[in-house]
Amino acid sequence: MSRSRSAPSDPRATLRGGLPDRYLTTDDIAEIFKVPKETVYQWRKKRTGPPGFRIGKHVRYDPAAVHDWARERMADEDAA
Repeated sequence: MSRSRSAPSDPRATLRGGLPDRYLTTDDIAEIFKVPKETVYQWRKKRTGPPGFRIGKHVRYDPAAVHDWARERMADEDAA
């Protein structure tokens, strides 16, 4: 009996394989970039991190916007 595989639960694997079919949470962002959740909160407060948006009291991140933000950071590093 074969078991079908569902979408990976690791957000980093999901991003490597393509865009996930859900918005990312603060925990996902912290895990993807291997930073403390407090760092993600500070990025948001200072408007230096990936753009997020509120759904009620929850912050969510569009995976495409997170990917673009990371590419911009890499391009900035290459230019320096």
